[in-house]
Amino acid sequence: MNAGKTTSLLQSSYNYQERGMKTLIYAPSIDDRFDKGMVSSRIGLQAPAILFEAETDLLEDVRQHLESTPYDCVMVDEAQFLNKKQVFQLSEIVDQLQVPVLAYGLRTDFQGEPFEGSKYLLAWADNLNEIKAICSCGRKATMVVRMNEKGQAVTQGHQIEIGGNDRYVSFCRKCFKTATDGAHRQK
Repeated sequence: MNAGKTTSLLQSSYNYQERGMKTLIYAPSIDDRFDKGMVSSRIGLQAPAILFEAETDLLEDVRQHLESTPYDCVMVDEAQFLNKKQVFQLSEIVDQLQVPVLAYGLRTDFQGEPFEGSKYLLAWADNLNEIKAICSCGRKATMVVRMNEKGQAVTQGHQIEIGGNDRYVSFCRKCFKTATDGAHRQK
């Protein structure tokens, strides 16, 4: 959260386009914070995106798009919402179709647990680049805490609950432990 992942995706897409290349951008349909079919950053940058569902076959979808347009890069926003099969499909886009894929997302949820998409991206990616966020204490923020309407940390609930700065706050691991009062200790 608040590291500029979407801004980085949009900047990378712009860099490709500035060189006369085409990018294909995907975003999860469950992220309804902004306009549907758009990837939007907090600082106001936007680009059209193809929405994907849990059932979307990304390899086939990209293959179909390549039949009409020679895309030079595939980009995925909120990649934590991918499933294992879709992460494998992204690897096939790279290996079979020889199109680079850039995926941007969170590593863990509000309970410190990995998302399915993140887990497999971390395991199968050729390269990992961390985009840093800052905790209010000044340390590198690597965790995220879900907050309730009173500004208190939520430690239980569904893994996926869409929200932005109104619901989630970035923390370093130490502040995450303090904020959640140790609720995430190993049992």
